[in-house]
Amino acid sequence: MVRPLYSIALYLAVPLILLRLVIRSLREPGYGKHWGERFGFGTTRSTTEHRPIIWLHAVSVGEVRAALPLIAGLMRRFPAHALLLTCMTPTGRDMALRSVPNGVEVRYLPYDLPVAMSRFVETWQPKVLLVMETELWPNMLATCERHSVRCVLVNARLSEKSRAGYACFAPIAALAREALGRFDAVLAQSAEDAQRLQSLGARRVDVSGNVKFDLVPDAQLIELGKSWQRAVRPRAILLVASTREGEESLLLPAFVRAFADAASRPLLVLVPRHPARIEEVISLVRTAGLRCERRSNQPPASDDDVWIGDSMGEMPAYYAMCDVAIIGGSFVPLGGQNLIEAAAVGAPIIIGPSTYNFAEATKLALAAGALQQVRDAADGMLAAAALLKDLQQREQMSRAGAAFTAQHRGATERSLNLVDQLLVDSATKGATANERPGNR
Repeated sequence: MVRPLYSIALYLAVPLILLRLVIRSLREPGYGKHWGERFGFGTTRSTTEHRPIIWLHAVSVGEVRAALPLIAGLMRRFPAHALLLTCMTPTGRDMALRSVPNGVEVRYLPYDLPVAMSRFVETWQPKVLLVMETELWPNMLATCERHSVRCVLVNARLSEKSRAGYACFAPIAALAREALGRFDAVLAQSAEDAQRLQSLGARRVDVSGNVKFDLVPDAQLIELGKSWQRAVRPRAILLVASTREGEESLLLPAFVRAFADAASRPLLVLVPRHPARIEEVISLVRTAGLRCERRSNQPPASDDDVWIGDSMGEMPAYYAMCDVAIIGGSFVPLGGQNLIEAAAVGAPIIIGPSTYNFAEATKLALAAGALQQVRDAADGMLAAAALLKDLQQREQMSRAGAAFTAQHRGATERSLNLVDQLLVDSATKGATANERPGNR
């Protein structure tokens, strides 16, 4: 078996893991906290001592945000159960602590060390584990199987690039096959995702759709965005959302060229995907010859060149304030960022060429007329300039986006139905085991 070798490699890497935590904490202080949780310590139960646990794992901010409808549904459908939410990143943990209802336990997922995972699972004793999207931790899944925890991969997606990456090296392919084979069920976002997951060893695979369609924008955040919009009217507002490293250096010069007349430029609202990059982004803005201000310092003003969105959890507000939204992560080969949230708010969307992480949503949104896809940053800014001059086209795209998101809702309910079935099966098997002669 490959997994013992994988475990040995992880144990040998612990000093490097600790060094990485120290280095990352210098830039992001959150990485310097709660180290015990990362090794299965400090995970004592508080408010959930006498209630069965449903465990949901969401690695970072995007997955936590996508999981919010599922969390609300789990609490509504299974009030006798407590909910444990685990994350891997400080930003994901912070988002969870700010966003989830009271009573949800939030912890870091331990590193995939056999001892740490055993300690964690034995402490919490969950009945069901739901893993958001495609997080494959072989020791976590093996530990759950050993403790009779039913496991479901929810909202699962697997790009062709990722599938090829797993398949190209035999030991990695074997680990992935073993891990996927331990899921009791896999709920894929699309038929293409389902086929790719089955090719790597997933057994029971159904297509449930994308739970991100079920995320209803917060009304207070929408109103906040509208208040920002009113503060700069009649000036147009162009949002560049969720940019990744390397994109600002492409998009900012393209913005200056596309809107050469400084007097008539729209306000550029720039929201980096990772808050740790804010200072770097500000430096790039100034290098492009633009003045900028930060959300954390002051509201947007009509005479700003660029307003930097450095807050967490306010993306619906940024989408609500804009006239056009350009989605980042798509102008470098990183597969794009979530466009569904923008469409749900009614923002006309422009996206770049790299969309493999959201291939199905991009295809559906294009067919619905909710977005335009462009070749590069220069074309993206030219497309934005044209849309800002065409109110009728923007209104059509806004209506198409709202209809597109409404049409594809329902994945959360399908996921809840499966959890219900697994809990019933688990209870039935437990009762049968207790009735055996040796257990009387």
